[in-house]
Amino acid sequence: MAENSCGCGGDTKLVFTCSGCSDLGEIADRTGRQLSKDGIGRMSCLAGIGAGISGFIASASGACKTLAIDGCPVDCAKKCMEKASVTNFIHLRLTGLGLEKGKSPANKENMEKASEAAKKLL
Repeated sequence: MAENSCGCGGDTKLVFTCSGCSDLGEIADRTGRQLSKDGIGRMSCLAGIGAGISGFIASASGACKTLAIDGCPVDCAKKCMEKASVTNFIHLRLTGLGLEKGKSPANKENMEKASEAAKKLL
């Protein structure tokens, strides 16, 4: 059996992000979009996971790598994945990078910090 055991038979990397109303939610969302634009991972719909839509859950479970990005310790993305029984995901919380909710604008410096951390995980 090949070492690559993902369901897709390839190198699919999916990114699910918090898109909350705070500055950290914006950074998480924009980070996911940038990773998609750069071809590092493909952003998918966290709302689809939270709604229990089987196709999104199957994609997240079958991807070679799945990254959930949360802005703050409420961990909405992580909790959506766990509630949907998606267990094979990597979790990144932006407050773990020193960003603070309400004090971290979605500027170039903060976006680069989040993007670099996400790239290392993918």
